[in-house]
Amino acid sequence: MKLLENKVAIITGGSRGIGAGIVKKFAEQGADVAFTYRSSEEQANKIVEQASVYGTKVQAFKSDASSLEQTTTLIADVLKVFGKIDVLVNNAGITRDNLLMRMSEDNWDDVMNNNLKSVFNFTKCIMRPMLKARGGSIINISSIVGIKGNGGQANYAASKAGVIGFTKSVAQEVGSRNIRCNAIAPGFIETDMTGILDEKIKDQMIQATALKRFGSTEEIANISLFLASELSSYITGETLNCSGGM
Repeated sequence: MKLLENKVAIITGGSRGIGAGIVKKFAEQGADVAFTYRSSEEQANKIVEQASVYGTKVQAFKSDASSLEQTTTLIADVLKVFGKIDVLVNNAGITRDNLLMRMSEDNWDDVMNNNLKSVFNFTKCIMRPMLKARGGSIINISSIVGIKGNGGQANYAASKAGVIGFTKSVAQEVGSRNIRCNAIAPGFIETDMTGILDEKIKDQMIQATALKRFGSTEEIANISLFLASELSSYITGETLNCSGGM
């Protein structure tokens, strides 16, 4: 039996990078998957096509995760199509890097809205159906930067640290209803975002890890699978680092 057979998962920001890896991994392991994207319908359809080869239902929904109104509508639509939601992965996020003295208010607000408020929006909207079902797993994608900090990323680090605090609080609120809430803190992962970096910067990042390499989206997807499945049934309120030993 596959680890997520008969489960329904929703993943935010699932059209590329870590989110796309999680969509495909969950479908491979038997889950029906809904995922959100913000701009490229073509890219979203590509992920639907790739994930659908495993024989489960996979559907993309265009929605802005930073909007509570759009999120409320989206969750209602997903419930109509799939009937239930067992797993939520809050993955949507952006960067707007700059030194604090040069960082604009818009740069700060955009990152907070997309990286932290989006987690509030989806978790809040998923509460009622999960509480009614008396079960579920919520997985929030944070970052090693939210633990260690990083120069030029005060906004990003603050948002990802906020995700960790949010995760611990939600776990305490809903644990008695058999709903688990955990976070993952990826390190340097090979994605489109890291692909455009200068080779010298990449080498510096690699040297900062014990394993001397970038991680893969599949490695983050594997941890997400573990937290979504019954293999982690007694784990909640935790943050699992996947950083190659930074």
